[in-house]
Amino acid sequence: MPSARVKRRRPRTRRISRRRRARQARFARFFQDAASAGVVVLTAMIGVAALLVHFARDLPSTDGLWAADAAPRITLLDIHGAPIAAHGLSRGLPVRLSDLPPHAAGAVLAVEDRNFRHHLGFNPLSLARATWVNVEAGEVRQGGSTITQQLAKNLFLAPDRTMKRKIQELLLALWLEIEFSKDEILTLYLNRVYFGAGAYGIDAASRRYFGKPARELEVGESAVLAGLLKAPSRLSPMRDPEGAGRRAGAVIDAMESAGFLTALEAARARRKPVRLAAARHAPAPYFVDRLLQDARALAGDVDADLIVQTSFDPAMQRALEDGLIAGIGAAALPQSAQAALVILDAEGAVRAMIGGRDYAESQFNRATQALRQPGSAFKPFVYLAALETGMSPAETVWDGPIAIGRWRPANYGGRYFGEVTLTEALAHSLNAATIRVQERVGRSAVRIAARAMGLPADTRGPALALGVDAVAPIDLAGAYVPLVNGGFRARVHSIDSISTMEGDVVWRRDPALGEAAASFSSIERLNRMLQAVVDSGTGAAAAIAGVKVAGKTGTTQDSRDAWFAGHAGGLVCVVWVGRDDDAPMPGVTGGTAPAIIWRESMRRALASRGPNAPAVSVVAPVLR
Repeated sequence: MPSARVKRRRPRTRRISRRRRARQARFARFFQDAASAGVVVLTAMIGVAALLVHFARDLPSTDGLWAADAAPRITLLDIHGAPIAAHGLSRGLPVRLSDLPPHAAGAVLAVEDRNFRHHLGFNPLSLARATWVNVEAGEVRQGGSTITQQLAKNLFLAPDRTMKRKIQELLLALWLEIEFSKDEILTLYLNRVYFGAGAYGIDAASRRYFGKPARELEVGESAVLAGLLKAPSRLSPMRDPEGAGRRAGAVIDAMESAGFLTALEAARARRKPVRLAAARHAPAPYFVDRLLQDARALAGDVDADLIVQTSFDPAMQRALEDGLIAGIGAAALPQSAQAALVILDAEGAVRAMIGGRDYAESQFNRATQALRQPGSAFKPFVYLAALETGMSPAETVWDGPIAIGRWRPANYGGRYFGEVTLTEALAHSLNAATIRVQERVGRSAVRIAARAMGLPADTRGPALALGVDAVAPIDLAGAYVPLVNGGFRARVHSIDSISTMEGDVVWRRDPALGEAAASFSSIERLNRMLQAVVDSGTGAAAAIAGVKVAGKTGTTQDSRDAWFAGHAGGLVCVVWVGRDDDAPMPGVTGGTAPAIIWRESMRRALASRGPNAPAVSVVAPVLR
């Protein structure tokens, strides 16, 4: 029996020994794994620290954070030295958080950063959620940025979306949270954020949209402004009142949900209509945009308030605007068709400009940015080349079906006139005759003549004569300027000088004209031919009683573009009509709507100069 008990105890001893060894092995593996993990964590911490140091090395300076914006103010003066009522971006008076009604800040916090008072500059949950959404979508759809991060980005960083910029944004947000109180950060944000329509800061936005300072904002008005931050242009109440109203309603809902409004206050705000201030009409908005763009480019990096003397003539601008309205009415132009007009004087100075039918609807300046084929408005350069090579306006050319290789261009309407003079060919805009003139003098001669006048002409084929090289209306007008100044190429310009408020000249235009573009005799004969276009040809609708008018119609294939370019009384005016989508305009030719608009505009422009204005203006060239 005793021996049996001994046999039972031995296995138990062996089992205890095995358990102890297994436990010791597990402890050993644990300490080994912990040591390895510690090395990994330490290495990661060192890597993160090095990464942060790398991105922090070139963080932008935070000096002058509270200083007022130092961007130079640009004051534009018209041709008479009077200020133009548009000076680019506007910034309201700096406001303190305590000056604003509580709902003004509450509206912004409710939709932009509800947990602003509780985070340390960034919200990990929001960042994680935004990252997940963006990964799922395969594109950036959510930002996850707090107000502090937005402020850091707006104040110090470029708008590009890179990992480096995002990390720097987080570092700067942490710095802001350490250095400033929540109220100070929110104050900075409200004074610097962009609300659309050129308004930076809540006070500027309140004055722009509601005609009142920010301290007088009501709940609905605060909701409209807070709603703009998501998409300042698309949600602008000036552009889309209904969309802005729906967005404001969503903001009020968010304010109630977040506790910034009681249910009763929210209900009152929803019922009370928001009234917008009357829109302040900036004269010639397309022209002003161009002037500001040119002024900034010419002034360079000058850090000072600037006075810009321009060529803008308010009387001619009114004439152009009234003429466009009258011409559209007389021509019954379709609502979908756009228009661009520009007036230049004999020195190439832009006196008036319209870049579209409605600036509020589209800020795209078709007078300077739209590149369209000029069609037959290019033909004067073909005949100028012919005159320069010795041909006469009375010389004849055959107008009949023509084929050059596989190309068989036809006259408008398919009509041909047989033997015609150069004057008749231009007056009736005969394609076949014009191409024969071009082929006789040579395409290179036509290109040289057009370029000498200031117009690009790159086409090598026979279609060159029909105006297939796209140009902007302002460039075509510039190429017609030598027709009124005796044949000298002029630099198209809209600014004469730029100086600081203290009177220091920053930039001044050289008044010299360019080199001679063509001989005086050729210019004189071409002008007589262009007068025939209006007197007895396709441009009859552009005639002005008692005024010598010289010009040319232009119509491209399927009436996608229609032009009238011409001059009278020393002023060049170009009118373009077309659709932005390049769709055809059935029944519209250069001799219809553009010619009528040109007549109505130029009749008023010439009258605006008074009865003593010369009928023809030829300037004495100032050569280099």
